[in-house]
Amino acid sequence: MPEYRDQLNRTITLDRAPVRILSLVPSQTELLFDLGLKNEVAGITSFCIRPEAWYNSKTRVGGTKKLDLHKIRNLQPDLVIGNKEENDRSQIEELMTSYPVWMSDVKTLPDALDMIHGIGNLCARSSQADEITRQITNRFKDLPTPKTERKAAYFIWRKPWMAAGQGTFINEMMKYCGLTNCFMDSRYPEISFEILRKANPQTIILSSEPYPFKEKHLLEFQEVCPKSEIMLVDGEFFSWYGSRLLNAPEYFREHIFK
Repeated sequence: MPEYRDQLNRTITLDRAPVRILSLVPSQTELLFDLGLKNEVAGITSFCIRPEAWYNSKTRVGGTKKLDLHKIRNLQPDLVIGNKEENDRSQIEELMTSYPVWMSDVKTLPDALDMIHGIGNLCARSSQADEITRQITNRFKDLPTPKTERKAAYFIWRKPWMAAGQGTFINEMMKYCGLTNCFMDSRYPEISFEILRKANPQTIILSSEPYPFKEKHLLEFQEVCPKSEIMLVDGEFFSWYGSRLLNAPEYFREHIFK
C-alpha cells in the first residue's frame, strides 16, 4: 500500500487515489482546483472562497479553526488535507483517528513548492504539480533584485493591532519584495502605536486579510507615522502558498517594487 509523508513528518497510507477529498485550507483548495480535481473534492471550509464556483457548490464544513465534525463524517472523506497553523490541533487529531490526514507546514517558498509536490503525488496529479512548481520557480527567479531594502511592518489585524513576524510565510514574501520586517520577536506580535512609532518603518502594509483593512484605516497609521508610506495590499499574494503563487511575482512587481 503506497505511503505518503506529510510536512509534519507523519506517514499516511492510501490504497488508491482519493476520490472524496476534504480540504481545510483556502490556498490548498485553490491548488486542488488547479490540479484538476473538480470531481474528487467533496468538502471545503467557509473560508475557501476560490474558486467561486466551488464555494457555491461544494459542501462547506465550517471555519478552518471551527470545523463541523458531524458534516465531515457525513461526507465520508477518504483524504483530509490540512495545515498546522490554519487548523485547530485538537480537531485535526480527532479527524486523524478516522481518516487519512495529510498536513502541510509552510513557512518558506521551498516549503510551498514541497507542499504542491506532496499534494500532487497524493492525488495522482504529479505532472500537473510539477508544471505548477516549475512556473512558480521561474517567475520568482525573474523577479528583479530590489534596488533598496525598506523597513516595513505588515499588519493583519485591528483591535488589537497585530503584525506578521518571524517564521511566517508573509515574512518570506516580504523578503522577495525588498522589505525588511520591523517586528521579528514572534510570529504574530501585538503592536501598540507607541511601539510602531519607535520602529518608524518606511513602509506600512495593511492587508486585505484576515482583517479587511480599507482606505479609512490609512489615516490612523498616518497620524502615528506621518513619514511612512502606507499601502493597502491584496493579502492573498502574501499569505496564500498554493497555486496563487503563480501570480504573486507579477503583483509584487506592479504594486510593491520600487
